[in-house]
Amino acid sequence: MSASIFREYDIRGIFEKELNEDIVKKIGYYLAKALIKKTPKAEFIAVGYDARLHSPTLKNWLSSGINEAGLEVLDMGLVPTPANYFANFTDFDGLQSDGSVMITGSHNPPEYNGFKITLDKDPFFGEDIYALGREILADNSTIKNNEVTIPIDSKNRYIDFIVNHFSHLKLENKKFVFDCGNGVAGVVLREILDRLNIKYKILFEEPDGNFPNHHPDPSDEHTLEDIKKELATGEYDFGFAYDGDADRIALLSPKYNFKGDILAIFFSKFIKNPTVIGEVKCSQVMYDTINSYGKAIMYKTGHSNLKVKIKETKADFAAEVSGHLFFNDRYFGYDDALYATFRALELIDNSFNFDKEFEALPQVYSTPEINITVTEDTKFKIIEDLKKALENPPADFPKIKDIITVDGIRVIFENGWGLVRASNTTPKLVTRFEADTKENAKIYENVLIKLFEKLQGK
Repeated sequence: MSASIFREYDIRGIFEKELNEDIVKKIGYYLAKALIKKTPKAEFIAVGYDARLHSPTLKNWLSSGINEAGLEVLDMGLVPTPANYFANFTDFDGLQSDGSVMITGSHNPPEYNGFKITLDKDPFFGEDIYALGREILADNSTIKNNEVTIPIDSKNRYIDFIVNHFSHLKLENKKFVFDCGNGVAGVVLREILDRLNIKYKILFEEPDGNFPNHHPDPSDEHTLEDIKKELATGEYDFGFAYDGDADRIALLSPKYNFKGDILAIFFSKFIKNPTVIGEVKCSQVMYDTINSYGKAIMYKTGHSNLKVKIKETKADFAAEVSGHLFFNDRYFGYDDALYATFRALELIDNSFNFDKEFEALPQVYSTPEINITVTEDTKFKIIEDLKKALENPPADFPKIKDIITVDGIRVIFENGWGLVRASNTTPKLVTRFEADTKENAKIYENVLIKLFEKLQGK
């Protein structure tokens, strides 16, 4: 077994090659033991899965491990990740889950799968996942088959919740296009839209783990080509696209693709004295704008990190550029692309002009994420070496106003910033640059990459 499947935010690997029967059963067993240690009176773990072809098999293996540890499995079947999280806050006719596992490969290629874990309403991540991996690596025992589960209907409870909370929408004069990317958003979306009398077209609705139409990653512009074609017809007011497990969103008008940090500004305008958490990749425009009427906090990248920070600070909202949006205002503080969809439709219903509001913001140039392949063993050391080098930068280096080290290195220059951070899930450095002009962004990119290459002896 490869210890690399145990990652900062979740467990993820290739089906059978890395996520085989023995390993997955032990993941279920040791997760249940961890829950019992955290919550001694725990009885149930709710389990749901995405559209990947091997997800039901993983559910059976995982259930065997959970049952072996003495807990029972509440089986919600095929659901979006948000409906899985929702089960942690829902009573199922006297059955209350003490934790949940979502079986999903998110936006990874079809051969991948994994587990997103919540125990006692808290994300299970970081050192807890690494410790789980060490326990499993040291265990040579065999767990017998016991695939007994108790069915629960989290899907329809979730649908009812969304419909009830947005029953006030009056959007009869608007029409929208949705791209489910053959992921699990299609399991719930049509019924919600129909019950709310919203006019729509849905692309690639049928869940299909082969993802025959395009890869389900709305942060990749190439995957948005189909929805952009629909918007270009002039027939639709807005478009919404989802990743494979429906916890990330892309929101597009016919003119613009609004990233997560820009959406954070829009949503925060409708929250009184908002406290908003952003990750280190978010635009400075987001921080400056929200700080003018509320409070914006910069924190680490990663859905688990942001959920913990929301709880710690009692923030109203959090956002990642990639489209993870977390509403703690009127909701439960986890990332839910479907709930975010209806909060956006609520803004549209309130005549909020997305294009005009976006054009009124300070205009900056931002690069997409630029990844540099390194090794798993060296990626964090490189960041430490960069920090030291920036204490005495080269003579021709642009003036540094500040260095933020909450997650990697965010270097604040006079006209923008540059970020270099180690990915927690892959052997890569993740970089992003923003400035008042494309030329300045390129300067900041060049000087930081050049410094990195000098440290690597290239």
